[in-house]
Amino acid sequence: MRKILLGFILLLNIAHAQEIYATFNVQALKDAKLAFIASGIVSKVSVDVGSSVKKGEVLAQLESSDIKAMLDIAQTKLKYAKKDYERQLKIKDLIDEAKFDKVANRYENAKNQLAYQKALYRKTFLRAPFDGVIYEKDIEKGDAVSGLMLKTAFKIQSKRRRKLILSFDQKNHKLIKLGDIFTYKVDGDTKTYKAKITKIYPRINTKDRKMQVETRANDIMSGLFGDGYIKVSDK
Repeated sequence: MRKILLGFILLLNIAHAQEIYATFNVQALKDAKLAFIASGIVSKVSVDVGSSVKKGEVLAQLESSDIKAMLDIAQTKLKYAKKDYERQLKIKDLIDEAKFDKVANRYENAKNQLAYQKALYRKTFLRAPFDGVIYEKDIEKGDAVSGLMLKTAFKIQSKRRRKLILSFDQKNHKLIKLGDIFTYKVDGDTKTYKAKITKIYPRINTKDRKMQVETRANDIMSGLFGDGYIKVSDK
């Protein structure tokens, strides 16, 4: 009797299960447009389309001899301002307070100037914001760039990690839950894949009356598309 009851419950659950048809587009999980925020002449380009890069890796740099010289000057000024401050600190109780304040102020200004010059120097390097692959390049050695008119130098995307943006009829918007399973095929690939719904977009597209959700995947070329079914329950 118990087996019959369990079988009836299983059949009931299957009867209540639904499959919602959805199409999807493949996008990189991370995708960024990179540009210099400083002005100058490009002195070096270290990567090309298809290059795999690590977070923090230098992709290109500007000619920076003038900024580097100012940085060296700032380091020298700080060096001697610090020595003067340390000397005056030892005899602080024996000298005029106003004189000590001037020395201390000069030391603090030297530290601030060095920090400022370092910040300017860092801006002459364009670095990768995350591990990824360069998929578009629009910069060459000798190009002039302006921090006032940002121009995309590179486009970078995560190397393996992808997200699938699913679209389906709005009438099913109350049925989809996080964790629902999406079974799908990518166009041109006969293999069947499965993934869990990881994000539900909180609006309906007014142009096509579609709702969107998101799943994750790896090693699928961004820009591809496909379709499949989301398995949900009426309960």
